[in-house]
Amino acid sequence: MTPQPSRLSSGTAAQVAVCGPRDCTAAEAGWAEEVGRLLAAAGATVLCGGGTGVMAAVAEGASRAGGLVIGVRPDTDRSAVCPGLSAVLYTGMGEARNAILIHSADAVIVIGGSWGTLSELALARHRGTIPIISLGGWQIHDAAGKPIAAAQLASDPADAVHRALN
Repeated sequence: MTPQPSRLSSGTAAQVAVCGPRDCTAAEAGWAEEVGRLLAAAGATVLCGGGTGVMAAVAEGASRAGGLVIGVRPDTDRSAVCPGLSAVLYTGMGEARNAILIHSADAVIVIGGSWGTLSELALARHRGTIPIISLGGWQIHDAAGKPIAAAQLASDPADAVHRALN
């Protein structure tokens, strides 16, 4: 069965931001590559930071599967982008670009964790209107140690993509 393209009510392809550390583990890179492949197969547009680590892995997976991949860069350095991007937005805004990335997304998948990834999770959570899925990423607790439901926890890349698109 061929997957049907994921669409918004406006008829445009769903845009899914995939966030994660630039220095990621091999497992996180593998998850990101598979998430990119699955998102592309579903017809979603992949948004990422356009750099190394999780960003490069998701771009590779999506582009190899024929998907559209948009990198939202914090700088204007054209030599710092990862392969596999269909287009790049050079913001020159540093970490403020995280807000552009998150506010352009219909869903956010967080893979792994870093301080930049945590800021993206917080921005997505603050929006409050989109699915946020964590695959091996941040889990937030209050001062008493009680878990806060900051994101849906996915068991694997297929589960993450399913949760993002449904």
